[in-house]
Amino acid sequence: MSKYYSHQLSGIRLKQVYDLALLRVKQYLDAEVNYVLERIHEGDLVLELGCGYGRNLPKLAGAAQWVIGIDTSLATLKLAKKDFRALSKCLLAGMDAVRLGFQEQVFDCVVCIQNGISAFHVDQRALIDESIRVTKPNGIVLFSTYSDKFWNHRLQWFELQSEAGLLGEIDYEKTKDGVIVCKDGFKATTVRCEDFLALTAHINADVRIVEVDESSLFCKILLGAGERV
Repeated sequence: MSKYYSHQLSGIRLKQVYDLALLRVKQYLDAEVNYVLERIHEGDLVLELGCGYGRNLPKLAGAAQWVIGIDTSLATLKLAKKDFRALSKCLLAGMDAVRLGFQEQVFDCVVCIQNGISAFHVDQRALIDESIRVTKPNGIVLFSTYSDKFWNHRLQWFELQSEAGLLGEIDYEKTKDGVIVCKDGFKATTVRCEDFLALTAHINADVRIVEVDESSLFCKILLGAGERV
């Protein structure tokens, strides 16, 4: 299951997932990115965890000084490099988000959206701790997941992916309460407000949970007394 996005949904197949997105899903995707962009400063060094084929990189690079995108799928990163080879202020690297190859306190902003905290299928607390480790004292860490209010739209999107052969057949008996299960073993979960609070309870930082567009739930970790809100 942890290798699903490195194999089954890598490269062009991952791009097809987003090509299938209906209007309401595209609105959700745009709302997520816009929320992040509003919290990036022009001189920032930004790290995107799970950058995939680079869907967000042009916008992030346009707002920041530099952006580094990492992903575990080399096939997907190869597609990103091909599509955005002329994109300045952006670097790509194959890397595990819970074992980042960066020194401490490097980035002004670390971003993990599109439910990456669940989709990566890693230790979620370790993922958050590692993200904080590489963030500057006055930086910000942003994680997003799905809002419960978006369930019907999310399920419809996954149904389209299943019909296109990108996912297995959906197991409707097990698909409920924010969890989508396919008969090939694929499982998509979410992190709710209380889960985020539990995962960050040990952190000495300003942690805020914000719903965006009635589609995303953001966990915003502010590591200092900066002006980011």
